[in-house]
Amino acid sequence: MPTGIKLPGLQKQRKQTIKMTYPIKFGTDGWRDIIALNYTVENVKRVAEATALWILNNKAAPKVAIGFDCRFGGLMFMKSTAEIMCKHGIECLVSEVPITTPMVSMCTHINGCSLGIVITASHNPPDYNGFKLKATYGGPASPNVIAEVESLIPDTTASGHSYEELLSTGNIRVVDMESIYADAVEKAFDMKLLRSGELQFAYDAMYGAGQDVMRRLFPDITFLHCEHNPGFDGQAPEPIHKNLLEFSELIELAEDIDSGLATDGDADRIGLYNNSGEFIDSHHIILLLIHYLHKVQGMGGKVVKSFSCSSRIDKLCAHYGLEAQTTKIGFKYICDIMVNDDVLIGAEESGGIAIKGHIPERDGIWIGLVIWEFMAKSGKSLNELIEDIYAITGSFAVERYDLHISAAQKDEIVEKCHNNFYTQFGSFKVGKVEDLDGFKYHLGDDRWVMIRPSGTEPVLRVYAEAESSEAAFNILNVTKETILGS
Repeated sequence: MPTGIKLPGLQKQRKQTIKMTYPIKFGTDGWRDIIALNYTVENVKRVAEATALWILNNKAAPKVAIGFDCRFGGLMFMKSTAEIMCKHGIECLVSEVPITTPMVSMCTHINGCSLGIVITASHNPPDYNGFKLKATYGGPASPNVIAEVESLIPDTTASGHSYEELLSTGNIRVVDMESIYADAVEKAFDMKLLRSGELQFAYDAMYGAGQDVMRRLFPDITFLHCEHNPGFDGQAPEPIHKNLLEFSELIELAEDIDSGLATDGDADRIGLYNNSGEFIDSHHIILLLIHYLHKVQGMGGKVVKSFSCSSRIDKLCAHYGLEAQTTKIGFKYICDIMVNDDVLIGAEESGGIAIKGHIPERDGIWIGLVIWEFMAKSGKSLNELIEDIYAITGSFAVERYDLHISAAQKDEIVEKCHNNFYTQFGSFKVGKVEDLDGFKYHLGDDRWVMIRPSGTEPVLRVYAEAESSEAAFNILNVTKETILGS
């Protein structure tokens, strides 16, 4: 700048400039944010610092397991986290290759770690990454732990020695977490039968962390999107049908594939297909698991499900004399019960399912193998197994609309729900109303519609269950007309 030229107000602006620290907020399963915008090495170190402080405050022999999935920068963020842990004298067990969330959870449990840390944003869009916390029992850390860690996040922090120095001195130990998981699979399942070729399988990793272990376990099946692509080809790696159309078409055209399994970015959620390329939703998967684990395997325990799950689950549990318990939406509520009670299955509508005999953790691959083993041992197709269940529960479908409306509209509808305004949707008269987490209106004949607002965006979720997909969409449509007034 030339000497003598002054910009009015510049000195005042400089004095008023204050560096603001980005406020990091945890959700129910950790912190997620956009890479390079707010998800930076500096901010990851701040979260790691808080995690280290919590461990030192609560654990006598501090040790952590750290892993990352296929997202951009995973290895770099893992190393930054390990550096902070070692600065505080915390032993680190790490994976230097992408792995699934259940692998970190299993390693945490088997090695008696104070916590497990997963660098992942799960099924979020590719521009996100995240920081999940896992408890020593091998499942999501409790909401209390997450809140305590969040409260300890400092404004700034710094590493001590570099990752490479710490690795050479033994403060960081590289662990083959994939092998720990694969060995557990080999012991838990009849892998000889599953690999026999009697049934043909396909797997879609959605470019996620399940790809390597599935190639290891099933080298001869059909694979899709099992390459390194941290951008996930521009699509959120969430295993729902609209994101899996290529996989569905592959199965339909192949004609000789008996079932297809898909998992999300960190492989803790499941997507499932029959031999026609038709999507099998989580409600049906839960029923198949109850049928197999209890009736065939003779296992007991209660079934814990989220509020948005099918009421047919209660009907099947009643048929088999099993207790069914409903929780608010969020696996944290289910995990808490699994850790403290005798639970056969814990399941969410979104495809996150855990079962007895495994860690209390959602695991898309593990659940998929249970279903495949059921098919192989029974000699029946998925459709035939589902028909066996329908003989008890009756046929059904659960469908959902996500209504993108203004916050004001959403608040108005929710207020009407609170005030018992809705007594009828089209020709469907409301009977019982449940409000555990949202508002579920029972319409008779095992039909219901549920209205639940998103807590983070102007989206109103509307679910419906009926005897068929067509009937469920009919309920959704008349409900939409009723609540939006058009």
